[in-house]
Amino acid sequence: MSEGENDCEGGHVQYGPWIWSAYRAYNELLREKIKKRFDEQEGPWMDKVADLLVEIVNARWEGGRKKEKEAEALYEKLEKLLEE
Repeated sequence: MSEGENDCEGGHVQYGPWIWSAYRAYNELLREKIKKRFDEQEGPWMDKVADLLVEIVNARWEGGRKKEKEAEALYEKLEKLLEE
């Protein structure tokens, strides 16, 4: 096989990994920018949701009937937050 036979699309095969890396970098940058915008616009609300979700998980891990009532109250708070 000659040197040219191994090349695809006019000899650009050797750049394939770099091209894919560039696409991935572009998408990662776009994701970071989107995340930044969400954080700016929805950050405080998302912080409240995250705090409640942590409380719910902790209450479920601790278990017991006493915690069931606490978990229900937390679920109600979460529902109200999600309606905002």
